[in-house]
Amino acid sequence: MKKIRLGRTDLEISRIGMGGIPLQRPSEENAVKLIKYALDQGINLIDTSRHYGTSEERIGKALKGRRDEVVLITRQSLMDGMTAKKNLQQSLATLQTDYIDVWEFHNVGKEKYENLLKPGSAFDIAKQAQKEGKIKHIGITSHCFETMEKAIISENFDVVLFPFNFVNNEAADSLIPLAKKLDIGFTSMKPFAGGRLQNASLVMKYLMQFDDVIPVPGFEKIEEIEEVVKIVEGNYKLSTEEMHQINLVKKDLGKKFCQWCGYCMPSCPQDIYIPGVINLKVSYNLWPQGDFVANYQEEVNKAKKCIECRICESKCPYSLETVNLLKKGIDFFDKVAQL
Repeated sequence: MKKIRLGRTDLEISRIGMGGIPLQRPSEENAVKLIKYALDQGINLIDTSRHYGTSEERIGKALKGRRDEVVLITRQSLMDGMTAKKNLQQSLATLQTDYIDVWEFHNVGKEKYENLLKPGSAFDIAKQAQKEGKIKHIGITSHCFETMEKAIISENFDVVLFPFNFVNNEAADSLIPLAKKLDIGFTSMKPFAGGRLQNASLVMKYLMQFDDVIPVPGFEKIEEIEEVVKIVEGNYKLSTEEMHQINLVKKDLGKKFCQWCGYCMPSCPQDIYIPGVINLKVSYNLWPQGDFVANYQEEVNKAKKCIECRICESKCPYSLETVNLLKKGIDFFDKVAQL
């Protein structure tokens, strides 16, 4: 597979990476086989997080004897130094590696960003770990445009991860060119818009138009890897008809949908898992459905006690009408529960 340079890290990265979230879904045996298969197809970037359930553990098992083939990205979301240090140690142990190529700060909003750079914070821990050789490069992820712009301009980070697909394409006009100008690696999360985009050909062909962007789609099945690799290694010029299809999807979907960023939490006085309830229909379609009702019943019961204070709406970077979306999520759950 074609490789490109990951900004000033000088790491040579496959044209696409592999996201770690779906690796929790198959059995451990199948997840390990999936990772090895991706490596065999030339995918050498694996992107995960300390907070993605069993993902790190399964990746660690898959990389035994093949660690040198892989550029490994993982992250943690807490900004205080002591917790970050503990998370880093746990990631190293779980991934069964002596070093992490890119260690990122996960889901950083405006408030978290300010705390991240304070003395004794997680950023200081990262710099020290870098000196010790435990991490090679430092990165950051965010759903907030302003925060990401500030992070790129600061040049404190070697790699960034930001939502980017043909619906959420705001980064194309400024963030991506800015990162390129400052030689910062740009990886794109949610290439399939959190499961809302279904046509892999349209999704991947669009993203391949951006030479310095590395998408990190999640895979659950070998067939999905085969499909995406074939697209990436083929002719990805978009036809007039394909552009028409993209425009139809954009018009139908719009931009007002939950991105799972979690900025609305933990401010909820009812302790509602807001993104989870809003995205119940997406979860139902993406995850095994057998335990769906049992897994989400408690969260839905909390959501039914929403007092409509709308604190969540004031914190949403996408200006969503969260209360109304919660009601839609509850309605969907109740219909499934009655089946």
